[in-house]
Amino acid sequence: MSDLLNIGASGLRAYSRALSTIGDNIANAQTPGYARRTLELVENQAASNMPLYRSSIKPGGVAIQGVTRSVDQWLIQDSRISSGDAERSATKLDWMNKVEAALSDDSNGIATGLGKLFNTADLLTADPSNPTLRAQFLQSVDDVASGFRTAAGQLSSMADGISSAAAGEVDSFNTNLNALEQINIGLRKARPGSTNEASLLDERDRLLDELSTQAGVTASFDSHGAVTLTATATGDTLVGGGVVTSISVSAAADGRLSYSIGGSPFTTATGSLAGLAEAANHVADQRAGLDTMSAQFANQVNAAHQAGVDANGNPGQPLFAGVGSAATLAAAPLTTAQVAAADATSSNGNMLAIGGMRGSNDPESAWAAHMATQAQATASARAQDAAATTRRDAASAARSAVSEIDLDREAADLLRFQQAYSAAARTIQVARDTMQALLNAV
Repeated sequence: MSDLLNIGASGLRAYSRALSTIGDNIANAQTPGYARRTLELVENQAASNMPLYRSSIKPGGVAIQGVTRSVDQWLIQDSRISSGDAERSATKLDWMNKVEAALSDDSNGIATGLGKLFNTADLLTADPSNPTLRAQFLQSVDDVASGFRTAAGQLSSMADGISSAAAGEVDSFNTNLNALEQINIGLRKARPGSTNEASLLDERDRLLDELSTQAGVTASFDSHGAVTLTATATGDTLVGGGVVTSISVSAAADGRLSYSIGGSPFTTATGSLAGLAEAANHVADQRAGLDTMSAQFANQVNAAHQAGVDANGNPGQPLFAGVGSAATLAAAPLTTAQVAAADATSSNGNMLAIGGMRGSNDPESAWAAHMATQAQATASARAQDAAATTRRDAASAARSAVSEIDLDREAADLLRFQQAYSAAARTIQVARDTMQALLNAV
């Protein structure tokens, strides 16, 4: 009779816990990072007077073995790798699009200004003494210089923005490292198979997912599930042995980024930190290219203008000042009379020469080629991002298929365990009624 009571009582305990586990699953069906939990139940064998003889062992109900999570470590790792690649490509593409916008004619008007300059030079060949055309020519020079300064300023601001974003991402990365160590402490104290352990493992995996989207990291686990985290590229320990090693970032004068850990370089080929570093390199290259183009254009036009003669018979003066960089390029303070339209042989000879600069290697063509190169680089980054996003989505779907909550399945399990709970309660009721009947018969 006591065996019957024990069987019923063990069933009540087990099925009550199972119902609670199902309730947790249903309540967290939309919680990011939550892995479906299952209560493992095993047959509980009662003791006997002949423990070495199995057939004499009488069943003793059901025992709770622990809570398990529905996860696949290979799928999790594949999802983290693909997420890191997708985050790198998305971060880089975001800044590449901004660079393309900064260099576009809608933003700086460089292409329009170059066309206006040469068009005005062509008009001056027909009427070289026209003061209005001379003023328009000088205005076009100022427009081009202003366009280069605008583009340089936007690229400089972009470099500062990338640097700030990298500093914020590094702070977030270090915060996640410290949180992961706290999870490790909790896991070493948690009772195996408990709901608390499952919750800690969910949080551990969530932090690892986020860290993997920020940089290339490799995780290994001990018997408690506590993680040792290392940098994939260098093998440096980030979290392990109760110690957290933070990373830092610094920006060079041209905006290029470098990461370090414990005074040594920290390199990563994946994650948002890698994307920011690649974006910073691209912006730095564009700034250098813009400086080179502005200097070449200004020197070319200055030399052509200085080869002419102005309205007062004096040699032409430079049209541009501050030729050292795009950020300092400016129109020289010339008057309309100082426009050198003439040469030694005719009143419009120099304007003919300036207008004749148009061709396969003229400033307009060089700027168009530069913009085409930027467009190709952006298109390539966009294609890489599309491919990485597709792979990430597929890996995430495969992982979710194992861990996600199926409410139909949970409803079926809920009904099953409710019936099992009722059966266990009925078992106790039968034992009670039987005992009461025996006592009444005495």
